[in-house]
Amino acid sequence: MKPTVVDHIGIAVKSIDEALSFWQSALGIQCTGVEEVEEQKVRTAFLPIGDTEVELLEATSDESPVAKFIEKKGEGIHHLAIRVENLEAALAELKEKGIRLIDETPRYGAGGAKIAFVHPKSTGGILLEISER
Repeated sequence: MKPTVVDHIGIAVKSIDEALSFWQSALGIQCTGVEEVEEQKVRTAFLPIGDTEVELLEATSDESPVAKFIEKKGEGIHHLAIRVENLEAALAELKEKGIRLIDETPRYGAGGAKIAFVHPKSTGGILLEISER
């Protein structure tokens, strides 16, 4: 597996609209669009900064992992995403190395990406997303 770039940093927020006010007004970083990912029960907004992005995540259901995260830890950094060229091969390699995966097969993510998550118990406490675009 060869990570190519930090794809994005996911930030859990109660309200994308309120969070965008800070990112756009205070920092001048413009949102490229808001998208709902029904499978994950979230709305997302991407704010590009160079080769990476900030992804704001707002729960659309109390059952959303993002809603549970905010309830437990409050708003803040939810995950770090790195991009790879071949997600299936990366997951197979991680599994072979005994790394605990949340997703053993890719699923759909925002922006048309294929994604999978690595369990924080294998990464020193960081929820790591592996993505392929």
